[in-house]
Amino acid sequence: DVQLQASGGGLAQTGGSLRLSCAASGFTFDEYIIGWFRQAPGKEREAVSSIDPDDGRTVYADSVKGRFTISSDNAKNTVYLQMNSLKSEDTAVYFCAAHDSLYGLGLYPEYYDNWGRGTLVTVSS
Repeated sequence: DVQLQASGGGLAQTGGSLRLSCAASGFTFDEYIIGWFRQAPGKEREAVSSIDPDDGRTVYADSVKGRFTISSDNAKNTVYLQMNSLKSEDTAVYFCAAHDSLYGLGLYPEYYDNWGRGTLVTVSS
């Protein structure tokens, strides 16, 4: 079974940093696209970033470009999301998700058919 476990959420101050981790198991890691999504209270799910662990290509939502960095450690089957210069609007539950890389690198949630449980990020001033 495909399993994705997000961790690393918590409380951060405005302007601070957090690093999220997504530990993957049950599939061939470099044959899947791994993405991060978030959902704030009362808002729709929003794409954040995704990566192709096979070649390292990445894509980011405009709202996080220049502040967030996605990376993968293929030896550990883990994807990271380094979040810097955090803003209050980054407060949300963050989820990692995966889909077969045959569908290409992208941020459309409907392409992702494997989802993990989220981790809460709260940014406070």
